[in-house]
Amino acid sequence: MPGYAPLAMPAQSFRKFARSQRRAWINPRLAAQPVLARLAVFGGALALTAYGAFQMYKVVGVSTTTPLEWIMVVLFVATFSWVALSFTASVVGFVWLIVNGRRRDSLPAALRERTAVVMPIYNEAPARVFGAMQAILEDVERTGFGAAFDYFFVSDTTDGNVWIAEERAFLAMRERLPGARIYYRRRRKNTSRKAGNIADFVTRWGGHYAHMLVLDADSVMSGDAVVRLAAAMEADPDSGIIQSLPLIVNRNTMFARLQQFAARIAGPVLAAGLSAWMGRDGNYWGHNAIIRTRAFADHCGLPDLPGRPPFGGHILSHDFVEAALIRRAGYAVYMLPTLGGSYEESPPSLIDLATRDRRWCQGNLQHSRVIGARGFVWPTRQHFATGIMGYLASPLWMAQLLVGIVLVLQTHYIRPEYFTADFSLFPAWPRFDYERALQLFELTIAVLLAPKFLGLILALLDGPTRRGSGGALALTASTLLEILVSAALAPIMMLIQSGSVLQILSGRDTGWNPQRRDDGSIPFSSIARRHRSHAVLGVVTLFAAALISPSLVLWMSPTIAGLILSIPLSWASGQLWIGLGLRRVGLLRTPEETSPPSVVLRANALAGELARSGRDDEEALISIHSDPAFRAVHESFLPERPRHRLGDVDVDLAVATVKLNDAETVEDACAWLKPKERVAALGDRGLIAMLARLPLAAEASEARGRG
Repeated sequence: MPGYAPLAMPAQSFRKFARSQRRAWINPRLAAQPVLARLAVFGGALALTAYGAFQMYKVVGVSTTTPLEWIMVVLFVATFSWVALSFTASVVGFVWLIVNGRRRDSLPAALRERTAVVMPIYNEAPARVFGAMQAILEDVERTGFGAAFDYFFVSDTTDGNVWIAEERAFLAMRERLPGARIYYRRRRKNTSRKAGNIADFVTRWGGHYAHMLVLDADSVMSGDAVVRLAAAMEADPDSGIIQSLPLIVNRNTMFARLQQFAARIAGPVLAAGLSAWMGRDGNYWGHNAIIRTRAFADHCGLPDLPGRPPFGGHILSHDFVEAALIRRAGYAVYMLPTLGGSYEESPPSLIDLATRDRRWCQGNLQHSRVIGARGFVWPTRQHFATGIMGYLASPLWMAQLLVGIVLVLQTHYIRPEYFTADFSLFPAWPRFDYERALQLFELTIAVLLAPKFLGLILALLDGPTRRGSGGALALTASTLLEILVSAALAPIMMLIQSGSVLQILSGRDTGWNPQRRDDGSIPFSSIARRHRSHAVLGVVTLFAAALISPSLVLWMSPTIAGLILSIPLSWASGQLWIGLGLRRVGLLRTPEETSPPSVVLRANALAGELARSGRDDEEALISIHSDPAFRAVHESFLPERPRHRLGDVDVDLAVATVKLNDAETVEDACAWLKPKERVAALGDRGLIAMLARLPLAAEASEARGRG
């Protein structure tokens, strides 16, 4: 690493903030609020929700409205308002893209300040991350602005084999790129996860750099995009965070290609709408964004929330909170939705998405303790509310379905009391306006699907996108296929997210496991165990609905079919051959798949070369033992251990010491040391020396034979 250039990063308060602490805009002209866009998005959503609520009341208000019917109305309004807001934002985004097109700024004449390109990694495949970073570096050099950027791998890896593979990949990268300013650091303890990893970089080395471009382990960015982000930050002294719009690439399974296609066609419409209404009061998604380093250090130190997880402890979805804090301090946060050249990957299967989604669910629900913090601007609170509602929508939707079923049961099996004790000239007939209900259902479906069709219209109008997606016919067919499959998967995700919400509310912490990024399928037995309850619920719902009314079966058929078929659907979602088969017949193609960006091709080629070198799977202890030169370099990378406090015992280190003392061969050490003990041994110079003195089993056997 370079020499220390520390920045203080004090923990911020959510309870205390005075308006006088907010800095004034240097360029007030840019601080104008997007009033028209906000009026269109929120005013339109409010009007549409009010209309939907009125129609729903008319559906159940034909006769005397019961408490259960009122609950149905409330649940409908809650879920419909969420859909309406997405609809109006997509309409604004559609208009914005029509007016602004896909204009991109030219490269700047010069860059005055230095930027750190920072990639946090946590038990990732080294070939993938080092290949991606090298591709980014080479593409930035191509632009002629390479001198303005340094590159950092900041590792929180806890797997000993991956740790050693990272070091070997880093050394190999330095050999391939002599003179390049690339650096590597692994933290001894991954306190506060990714947020703590970035904070550790800022507090130790952040003073060297005016900006930092934060990546994710699956990020790839073109040199033009990197340079344009740095130029945008330099040109706007009020900017704190500038977010790009990452497109999904490199996906091959059926589920991943569905996500890749949906993000490419509908994603820009939603992102443009979001950018239009939020203006300079925007949000941050944690990666593929540039940040003003000193402003981040001064104002984005995250405190731990009081109490225990899942609602207490360190903040999981830190990016939203960091955007809120830096905006509170008087810096702008905004997105460049048409920047281009920003890419990421996505989970390969439904189960992989559910695993990641569980952590995001906890992080967003945790924001309920932050949304009321002092000093936040109202769009910031809206971002938090949107994230929270994104997960509460599933249990609300499920509750709405259950209440609907109960109402139908009442109609069919409970004898109505036509003449109540209250005086009335006419009986209280329990009736619904079924024609109006059907119209409201059609309106809801139209509002729900509108962003997808608006994205399709834009794609059809844009020649490169249309041709890159296989032409107008293939593009339209792909959109319809994505809608159908997503509709089948929706009830499964509804139950998964509802379960996640209930687990979190009951106090169950999710932890933090590394994401599975490859396209390898999950064993069918694991899929069956994960979804068997969903399939059983689907069968039970089918029989219950059939006993009530055939029309109810027809009305609930999308939900019932999705649940009954949850096991084969989930299995199919992770299958490589299905995804590749769809590609061969021209479905779910994207322009980035048809004509891959050069930086993505280079990253993939480098990842393949590094993977074929075979060092990622090498046994760490054998590697350290058998290569004295590498062992010396590894020891030079180790930070000094903190001063030992009397009475404090590092259990893993103590056990590793005993096992290495008892071991007669290196193979004994490999067999006896558990993962945490192995990491403790690899991080201690004394234990490394003990390991180095052990013979290989063959050498020990030969010595015994000679004796």
